[in-house]
Amino acid sequence: MKLTLLSFFISTLLYFSGPNAGNRNTTPDKQSPNDSLYVQSAFPVKMGKVSEAYIAAKRFKIDSFYNKNINSPFYSGGFIVVKNGRVLYEDYKGYANVKTGEKITATTPIHLASVSKVLTCMAILRLVQQDNIMLDQKVTDWIPEFPYKATTIRTLLNHRSGLQHYANFPGLMKKRWDKHKILTNQDVLNLLVQNKFKLVTPNDTHFDYCNTNYVILALIIEKATGVNYRRAMQELVFKPLGMNNTYVFDYDTDRETASKSYRGNTIFPWDQFDKLYGDKNIYSTPRDLVKFDLGTYSPDFINPELLQEAYFGYSAGHVAKPIKDYGLGMRMRFLPPTGEKMIYHNGWWHGNNTSFVPVKKDTVTVVCLGNKYSNRPYSTLSMVSALFYKKATTLPVTDEVPSELEIGQ
Repeated sequence: MKLTLLSFFISTLLYFSGPNAGNRNTTPDKQSPNDSLYVQSAFPVKMGKVSEAYIAAKRFKIDSFYNKNINSPFYSGGFIVVKNGRVLYEDYKGYANVKTGEKITATTPIHLASVSKVLTCMAILRLVQQDNIMLDQKVTDWIPEFPYKATTIRTLLNHRSGLQHYANFPGLMKKRWDKHKILTNQDVLNLLVQNKFKLVTPNDTHFDYCNTNYVILALIIEKATGVNYRRAMQELVFKPLGMNNTYVFDYDTDRETASKSYRGNTIFPWDQFDKLYGDKNIYSTPRDLVKFDLGTYSPDFINPELLQEAYFGYSAGHVAKPIKDYGLGMRMRFLPPTGEKMIYHNGWWHGNNTSFVPVKKDTVTVVCLGNKYSNRPYSTLSMVSALFYKKATTLPVTDEVPSELEIGQ
């Protein structure tokens, strides 16, 4: 009891004395389910009450990790840790727009980069659940002109299609590439049809992480729903889950109002791939991503057996002691020495660096979204490994991360 009280006292002291203390949601628990210390699920979810002892113990360790590894002048964004809908720790800092002085708050949507793939995958699973599409259906069933006849929806989702990366199209086409054209998803499809680029590997033989897969998946979502991807994502995922601060970026209308991404204090310029969606271009908040994760615990939102398809690894089955794998829109690590599986997804686009880590065995969600070029958000994997898994392990920073740690002011 004395240790518990001491831990609670120390964590409370850190809250009132730490940086950005006014923004951090770490005050004692309250009874009202509508209190700001809770993130509510839009669907019925049975989860137990989180004890004060648990909150105090975890908060102290989270605060220590956050201030050592993430909280610095190089970090701008939002960070949250939630257990059973109860916020254990939350912080927002930096600017959505340095020029206007607009600060990042709990309701500021930040570019999710490749964490968008997690949400695109869920839209596909929801369509499967509605018997609209099938995971092992050929892409040509929806897009007849698609030139790779063996490719299925599943091999797009798990990056085993072997498609060429759209970022490699300029090198493949050389002088024929129009470097001034802002590409749409349909343009990517047209280029595949017109050029019939050789596959990197034959379909369903190797894992090769490729954004082109999710650009095509977005087109399939549009075909299956009869509406554009933006509206489909609202109807299939965002609106049902109450993700009110989440939207799909529209290059033609949202460039002025969307939160910016930075290298130091310099805004990253737009490029010809910024109009593509499905692989990226969803803007959201840490709290909305917690709502998303809470929804995955409800069979009213997604069938549990279908959801397990996303958490099944498709590429490391032949390895005796795998280190990592990929499911459907979800990465996974096997933590030494026990081989316990941690699922997650990171993202990186321009100055946006993001990490989404749902700890399913503990009903915990950890989200770190950054809009200032740095690999600090990816350190959340080590925090989760140390605090929520057996045999704490420091994880190397890998998978889609900048080559530079951070850029000075």
